Formats: sequence, structure tokens, C-alpha cells
Amino acid sequence: MFKKYRHIVLVMLFFAAFINYIDRAALSIAAPYISKEFNLNAADMGLIFSSFFVGYALFNFVGGYLADRFGPRKTFGTAMSIWSIFGGLTALTFNFSSLYIVRVLFGFGEGPIGSANNKTINSWFPVGERARAVGISTGGMSFGAALAGPIVGFMAIHWGWKTPFVVLMALGLVWTYFWFKLVSDHPRNHSNVSKEELREIEEGQITASVISSKASLLYFLKQPTILGTAIAFFASNYILYFFLTWFPSYLVMAHGLSLKDMAIVSAIPWLVGFIGQVGGGFVSDFVYRKTGNLMFSRKIVIVVSLIFAAIGVSLGGLTHSATSAVALMSITIFFMYLTTANYWAIIQDTVRGENVGAVGGFVHLLSNLAGIIGPVVTGFLVLHTNNFVVAFLLAGALAIVGALAVTLGVKPIKDQSQSVSA
Repeated sequence: MFKKYRHIVLVMLFFAAFINYIDRAALSIAAPYISKEFNLNAADMGLIFSSFFVGYALFNFVGGYLADRFGPRKTFGTAMSIWSIFGGLTALTFNFSSLYIVRVLFGFGEGPIGSANNKTINSWFPVGERARAVGISTGGMSFGAALAGPIVGFMAIHWGWKTPFVVLMALGLVWTYFWFKLVSDHPRNHSNVSKEELREIEEGQITASVISSKASLLYFLKQPTILGTAIAFFASNYILYFFLTWFPSYLVMAHGLSLKDMAIVSAIPWLVGFIGQVGGGFVSDFVYRKTGNLMFSRKIVIVVSLIFAAIGVSLGGLTHSATSAVALMSITIFFMYLTTANYWAIIQDTVRGENVGAVGGFVHLLSNLAGIIGPVVTGFLVLHTNNFVVAFLLAGALAIVGALAVTLGVKPIKDQSQSVSA
């Protein structure tokens, strides 16, 4: 089945993302139970939803630095162990404060995942396969979120809301065992990689987009390309985390769905998003093969997709039908996820390997500030307007800002040796 060993590595990355997003989505699915048991209002839940991202955003950058310093194998494996344990400890919380603290620490554990995933793909895949590899690996996120509704909902209804958090902890620890057993930092360090595959990987990692001279980390962090990518990623993540944290409660509060129906219906946009997340990398790599222009192939997918996502989420807030809301959010999530692989691909295409983890972590940090801001802003908007309309429209507006940032700001990075300002 797996003719090349890098495909086994890709399967491990897919399942890491799968577990990751069941973990994240579990809280939003269980939120109606938790808010009732702990007597929390919409603003309180907004703070709880955002608490995860306080730790997560910070350790996006720290995790990227650690992946560059110690390798993605150790960084990823350690991160999975930490987030699994604190995910399980969610079952022991008993009020707002204890839940908030545990979710912050849970976020610390998950912080390195994006950068470690990107660093692993940078080492294991040739440039012509990277976008689709990122798409497939991160596709586990939307697939996990899709199954989170039915799985977590079923367990919460039959065995209480705490049960799924314990089960997910065990699943994460099992993954960690196999990760350390099967994966190395680089294919040249793995005995199961053939000479032919190693040559194919290393010869395919040469790209003219990466600057030739050794540049400092700070040099990359100041580039408009990196900042423009971060702004667009922020806009994309704002829609994602708005949907991840509040959409289940929106279906219950605004459309009167039962908890059982909500758990099932909320899975539909994620399944559509899975197609978009995997497909975005394939589309980008296809455009690259046809045009030979890496930067254009990444930008066109991001800009067009964010525009369609903006239209979908804006209309989603204006509909009065649960069916229409789910359909429009499915369209939104599909286009939003088409962009995901391409943010990481831009970083891999333009940044030297020794800085890929840290630069990716920096972009991930800025983009995940959306997770801190979005749920809180949404909670207060809902509390003070008694509806979700403004929250939906705000998400749409940010998507347009992201599309403009990529259109105007993302360009090939000049070689430091040719830059007077450097």
C-alpha cells in the first residue's frame, strides 16, 4: 500500500491532526452541558473557548523554534503527550477557573503541532509534493472535527461530557508511542528509506524561490511576504475558530436544534471542509506544474478562496433557516480550507530549511491570535445584540482583508546579499 516510506510519515501526521481536532472540537460539542453545569453565560463561554489559544498561540512560535533546534520528532512527540494529558484533565475541572487554567495548559501542549508538521514535511517531501502533503496531513483536522460531533455527542449523551476527554487522552498517548517508533527527523536517518527515495526527496527539494544566502531569522520575520501571509492566515483562522467554537451553540441558540441533532448536523461542514483542505494542496501543485510559478500557484488559491469564504460566511449570518446556515457554512469552510496548505507552502517555498520551523511558528502565532480574539468578540457580540448576525459579517470582512494582504504583500523575498537594507 505504501510504496514510499514518506507516505507512512504522512499517515502519522494525518492522524496527529485528526486527534488534534477531535480534542479541540470536543469542548464546543460539550459546551451546552458544561455551561449548564458550571452556570456560564455566553461571555463566560467565549473566554473559555479563547483560553486554549492563549497557550496555543504563544507556543506556535516557541514550538517552531524547538522544532528547528531539537528536530520535529522530539518536539511533536513531546507536544502530543502534553496536550493529551491536559486534554484528559478537562474531565477533572469543576468551575470556570479550573476549566480556564486546564485549557490554557492544553493549548501550550498543542502549540508546536503546526510548525513541527511543516518542518517534518520540509524534510521528507520534494517541493512539488509539499502543498498536497500539507493538505493531506492537515486534512486530518477537518476530518477529526467532523467526527467529533457524532463521537463526542454520543459519549456525552450516554456516559457524560467528561468521558470523551479521557478517551481522547488515551488515543493521543497511543499515537505518541508509534510516532517515536516509526518516524525520524530526516529520511537520511531512517533505515527503511531506500536510496532511490532519498535521492528523489533531496533532488526535489531544490527550488529557486528560497534565497541562496544564509539569512537571519529576524530578516525573514520583517518581510512583507511573511506578514502578508500571517494576515491572511489570521483571517482564515478567524472564520475557522468562530465556526469551531460557536457554530454548535449557534445551531442550538438561534435555530433551536436539539443537542443530538446539533452533534450530527455540525459534522456536515467539516466533511466538506476535509475535501477542501486536501484539495487545496493538489490544486496549488497542479497550477505550479502548469505555470512553473510557485508564488502564483499559492497566491491564486488563497485569494480566490478567501473571497468566496467571505461571501459564504456573510450570507450565513443573514439566513433564518438552519438548513441554509449549514449549507452556507459548508461552502465557507470548504473555501477557507482550500487556503490552509498554501500558507505553509509559501513559507517552505521562500525560507531556508534551518529557519522553516521558527518562521512557520511566527506566522502561526500571529494567525492564531484569531483564536484568542474571535471567540471572546463573538461571545460579547451575542450577549449584547442577542443574535449572531454581526459576528458572521465581521468574519466575512476579515476574509476580504486577508485576500488583499496576499494580493498586495506576498512577493518573492529578495536575497539578503542583494538587499541594501539588510
